[in-house]
Amino acid sequence: MSFFWIDFLQCTIEGILTGILYGLICVSFIIIFRTGKIFNFAQGEILIFGGYFILTFYSLFSFPLWLSLLAAFLCMVIIGLVIERTIMRPLIGQELFTTMMSTIALIFILQGLTIVIWGGIERPFPVIFKRGAIALGPLFLKRSLFMGGILSVVLMALLFFLFERTRQGLKLTAVSEDHQIAQSLGISVKRSIAAGWVVSCLFSSFAAIVFLNDQAINFTASVIGLQALPVVLLGGVESIWGAPLAGLLVGVGGAWAAFFLDPYTGGTMSKVFPFILMLVILLIRPHGLFGWKIIERV
Repeated sequence: MSFFWIDFLQCTIEGILTGILYGLICVSFIIIFRTGKIFNFAQGEILIFGGYFILTFYSLFSFPLWLSLLAAFLCMVIIGLVIERTIMRPLIGQELFTTMMSTIALIFILQGLTIVIWGGIERPFPVIFKRGAIALGPLFLKRSLFMGGILSVVLMALLFFLFERTRQGLKLTAVSEDHQIAQSLGISVKRSIAAGWVVSCLFSSFAAIVFLNDQAINFTASVIGLQALPVVLLGGVESIWGAPLAGLLVGVGGAWAAFFLDPYTGGTMSKVFPFILMLVILLIRPHGLFGWKIIERV
């Protein structure tokens, strides 16, 4: 096999794995939307909060790794409950625009808290996955990317089973459809929305482990959430299984853009490609590739 095809196959597989990880962040958006009809623009800031908690317990308090992760996940459960109780619960039943603006305000609140608590300087994130590469024939894949991709697939499969195959998951979905109807069926809207925020915060914490492993972390790293936004809109804000598929399109497309076009565009095409793809798809399918097409009768 020639060097060209080896390099092309390498960048394609890395694009697939990266797309799966973007799909994981995308799922964090979808969980909140499917349980409360809330599009959370502050998902990147929540992800960084989870990363900082892991950093605090592991690097600053010198807890064992398993205990650091457990403590960080517990803190994120509390964060999710606090956000839902203090900000989102009073907005139950309000217009979508109102809740969206509240999540934009949440961006600045979380960024400010991050700077106050941990400062604005970069800090080295712990090495959760071992350094090095995994050899697959002539290919060498970054270990953290490979392991993160596999674990992400497992987590998304479990979440799909929860929402699509269990009674409790269907109840959570019913809440996002209509609060009044859900309440008339005996479903607690408040508990369902709270559960959505908790699960989303936990998924964001795992995404922080994968994306920030052996990297530097500061409050600006929350841009990861915006980078995943095209995947959310491309796949459809209601579709759990559409998230990894849309992630694959964005990941592989971005990798190919970097491979073929970046040398001629100063490295910019791979950065704008996800947004170009998103706009093209939304012009054809406004609800995304796999989003629900809602028909209203008047």
